Amino acid sequence: MTEQRASLPAGVDPRRWVRLRRRLNAPPQRVFRAWTDPEEIARWLPARVEGGLAVGSRSVLVWPDRRVWWDMLVAQPDERIRFHRPWQDDERLTTDARLLITPAGYGSRLDVEDGPFTIDAPGGLDAWAEAIEWWADALAKLRAHLDFSVDIRQTG
Repeated sequence: MTEQRASLPAGVDPRRWVRLRRRLNAPPQRVFRAWTDPEEIARWLPARVEGGLAVGSRSVLVWPDRRVWWDMLVAQPDERIRFHRPWQDDERLTTDARLLITPAGYGSRLDVEDGPFTIDAPGGLDAWAEAIEWWADALAKLRAHLDFSVDIRQTG
């Protein structure tokens, strides 16, 4: 079975992004560390990290059922993070994730943008839908970890 390219009406931009915003009770320093320290991110997202999440490096996030590489592009302390990652097993679709951390009261606001996902390309629409679900889940886990010191990852 071959994948078909979706047909969009003329003039419709086939590119889509995931954009989410969350308010966290943790200060920007703690939010930044949760994404950039391999030991810290392994407390709430993957089971472990192979590599250091340093700018210019490729790290592999390891879950029980998959491995996903991230190329860390920017890690500006307590303010912004940018990394490149694949969304399909064959790595045909890769995106840039941008995380902007800003102080908000006693906590932080986290703005996430990931994309572009080209929805008229084979698998593009499915990857975009998967990314929306993945990011919502990841941010729920992050909030549980930072705000409530709870690990809500599913085990077994």
